[in-house]
Amino acid sequence: MVNDAQPTPLVLNNNGAWCWFQDERALIDPANNTLLIGSVAAPQGPGEERGGNIELAVLDLTTGRSTVQVLHERLESDDHNAPALLIRPDGRYVAMYAKHKTDNYSRWRVSVRPHDATEWEPEQVFDWTELADGRGATYSNLHRLAAEGRTYNFVRAINDDPTLMVSDDDGTTWSYGGKLFTRPKIGYVNGYTRYVANGTDRIDLITTDHHPRDFNNSIYHGFIRDDALHDAEGNVVNKPVIGSAGINQTALTTVFEAGMTLDGDALTHGWTTDLRRQDAELAAIVTCRANDVNGPLQREQMLDVDDHRLLYARFDGVRWELNPLAVAGSALLPHEQDYTGLGAVDPNNLDRVYISTPVDPRTGEATAQYEIYRGVTKDRGGSWVWDAVTEGSAVDNLRPMVVPGDPSVHAVCWFRGSMISSQAYETEIVALVTHRDGI
Repeated sequence: MVNDAQPTPLVLNNNGAWCWFQDERALIDPANNTLLIGSVAAPQGPGEERGGNIELAVLDLTTGRSTVQVLHERLESDDHNAPALLIRPDGRYVAMYAKHKTDNYSRWRVSVRPHDATEWEPEQVFDWTELADGRGATYSNLHRLAAEGRTYNFVRAINDDPTLMVSDDDGTTWSYGGKLFTRPKIGYVNGYTRYVANGTDRIDLITTDHHPRDFNNSIYHGFIRDDALHDAEGNVVNKPVIGSAGINQTALTTVFEAGMTLDGDALTHGWTTDLRRQDAELAAIVTCRANDVNGPLQREQMLDVDDHRLLYARFDGVRWELNPLAVAGSALLPHEQDYTGLGAVDPNNLDRVYISTPVDPRTGEATAQYEIYRGVTKDRGGSWVWDAVTEGSAVDNLRPMVVPGDPSVHAVCWFRGSMISSQAYETEIVALVTHRDGI
């Protein structure tokens, strides 16, 4: 599916996909030189009976051999249910997953042995029914802060707000931790949030107002440290975080302002795509509509949005700078007019990104399928040099990730195939893996 000039990706799982609001979906464990990547199988793919399986592909980076472990059989065929992964200090793995608002549970499993994904303790559940008034839970995002000895799981739950669970025993047991944000709900949900932790004492986040089909979103940045929520400048906007009823996310620092003009294009309906940290700096990718003919105050779902953009935002520890990244084309799915092929920042090199788009960023020409491109900047996102990772593909290549965990290993993963909806797809998970010096 790539031309002869390109390396051939490894197939890690012949049936799987993921959404982009769970992290980490993939990790490298340097202790055993393996790559772990979670996904959800669909009945349209190989093995119809696998539909809805929550699966974990494990790639031995030494041998190139991959195996697939099943964490939960036939939970629900929906890419929103992909598991978040965490390596505990004792080397055991934690996998956390939830349905897509169709029940009230966050589920988790812990591996029996350190650095070994072949056997897992029985699944446990956290019941959101009373807290969320039976309206369901979605997403899992696992981040541990060593200075606190505490692990966080960020979930979309109460009032469909960004909500948290906390664990003081490395994910063995969990309790309710309060809400980050809340406001009157408009449309489907409140606040699509991406998180990144420094592993010690700080979790940064970027978030929207609502769903972009229901609201002309801006995007905001803040961080959690010392049980307080701060804006980008370090001002405390809410304390304590644990047990909070939540605040309006507009108290944070604006990264992308709905209706802004950039290089002559009016940009609206922002959505968070990726967020990575390296030392004191952050880099983010966001998507938005360009020159939306329906106007910046559009409130109802429209199916004719045909010009999306990927933007690159860079934070130097003091201020954000926003630049155009690439044209992202029309809607990926006809009923999800703000879906794109997405993009990812290299967590070990914020000057490098990977994007999925049906428009070649080198030429501006449309391609038959969504292809993966690698971009490199030498001026913090002001300009980019692109090369193709895939070309002339027979199927779409979607939702790339650059896997964290070992700076000496550069692993880019995506899934390729046919996607009808978040619940119906025939896609396989692939990866390109090299030592960083070889990139």
